[in-house]
Amino acid sequence: MPSQIPPALKRRIPKVSDLAPLMQFRKPELGSAARLKRASTIWDLRDIAKRRTPTAPFDYTDGAAEAEITLRRARGAFLDLEFRPGILRNVETVDTSVSVLGQRSAQPFGIAPTGFTRMMQSEGEYAGSQAAEAAGIPYTLSTMGTASIEDVAAAAPDGCNWFQLYLWTDRDRSMELIDRAAKAGNDTLMVTVDTAVAGSRLRDVRNGLTIPPALTVKTVLDASYRPAWWFNFLTHEPLAFASLSRYSGTVADLINSMFDPTLTYEDLDWLRDVWKGNLVVKGIQTVDDAKKAVDHGVDGLVLSNHGGRQLDRAPIPLHLVPDVAAALKGKTSIMLDTGIMSGGDIVAALALGADFTLIGRAYLYGLMAGGRAGVDRSIEILSKETARTMQLLGVNKVEDLNPDHVRLLQGS
Repeated sequence: MPSQIPPALKRRIPKVSDLAPLMQFRKPELGSAARLKRASTIWDLRDIAKRRTPTAPFDYTDGAAEAEITLRRARGAFLDLEFRPGILRNVETVDTSVSVLGQRSAQPFGIAPTGFTRMMQSEGEYAGSQAAEAAGIPYTLSTMGTASIEDVAAAAPDGCNWFQLYLWTDRDRSMELIDRAAKAGNDTLMVTVDTAVAGSRLRDVRNGLTIPPALTVKTVLDASYRPAWWFNFLTHEPLAFASLSRYSGTVADLINSMFDPTLTYEDLDWLRDVWKGNLVVKGIQTVDDAKKAVDHGVDGLVLSNHGGRQLDRAPIPLHLVPDVAAALKGKTSIMLDTGIMSGGDIVAALALGADFTLIGRAYLYGLMAGGRAGVDRSIEILSKETARTMQLLGVNKVEDLNPDHVRLLQGS
């Protein structure tokens, strides 16, 4: 005997009243604000950035050294792990704030130093520092930034502003930068130590990237469908650097003129003597060097391979975190950069033992996608992802994250 058909499954002619709730057409949203709103991940912002930015500046941000193995491995390390959530915890509220170098940050991440930032989008360091100020997180200006120390401090007077230093062979010139950073209110000096010479960034070589960008047949054709970038670039103040007034030449030449291959721990001792604020060393890639840096009086370490832009096949910072934390947790601030593209990445680093993280490309994609509003959006995306990941792990505050929440799958 055939089974009876439930009333809900019997065919009928739909009523107008049934169709009305389904016929709600939305007015199309156009423009930069709508594009940014539709971006749900940092990868979405990257897609927008690639469409809106000429090849040379986009590749300067997106690329890495040689075969770009280090960058792929760094990002792969965050993919090749497993979260271990706790269930039946009350996670109605979550606190993502942390204490870093004596100050409170609203999020467990800050903005890393990036060079030539106004080349990527004309608002550059101003957008980054103001977005960080609004979000209550640290912002780090690079020695190779395209805005002066003083102008960035004036643009974000209430921000937590740090300054990144490349020590030059001309120590008087370095001392001038240190004095300017202190007078502008920067309380943290981040010295980068993984740049004895410039890495071989082949995308820049192939693109013939120069400072300022050169108008060649290739760049004009490239700009033909990215007019907004060129309009902004040509109608704003020419690129000015935090450390020199003007420069004309290739990126590689500028980098090599600034890096000092003779740096030793004695130079770190000199910096510790002349700088009275927080001293952070960026570019630590082994546990032994982490210990030595702490022995020489630094207040913080950034486990970093320069975003994969220096030595290809360099150690992966995420893999270093457990061993460095085992040796130095509580003795210094342990920070990490390279490869971070989501709030889940940030939470994984914190769970393994990092105290703080720094984002570079993740915020630059937002900058290229939409200027200051794009940086705001990148911070918003990462903040929401961080909070959501913590809640799904059963954690209310960053301090409760621990190695039991994550397992590295590499080699398993």
